[in-house]
Amino acid sequence: MEPRMFIPDWRGLVTFAAPRPQPTLLRDEDGLRVLLAGLEPGGEIPAHPERLAVYHVLEGSGSMVVDDEQFVLAAGATVIAPRGSQRGIRAETRLAFLAVRVGPDLDEAG
Repeated sequence: MEPRMFIPDWRGLVTFAAPRPQPTLLRDEDGLRVLLAGLEPGGEIPAHPERLAVYHVLEGSGSMVVDDEQFVLAAGATVIAPRGSQRGIRAETRLAFLAVRVGPDLDEAG
């Protein structure tokens, strides 16, 4: 059994960076990856295909594209991106988010 994890305040774990994030990996196991990431204003993650993922914004504002759809991000927003969809994020202000990726990597299962 994996050890339990309790994070009383995510702010002590996030690293804000630009132009690309420097994520903090919270859990990485077969079929599951949980990370915490921060972007400085203007920082971005270019659109790329990825496995099924849930993104939850903890602080800040920005935008996210999933395939051809654009979403405005603010604290409390959640985006669920389907497996294989192209997704990218751009920060307008300091932006912190939690990402949970589920399922096999795209190169493992096609």
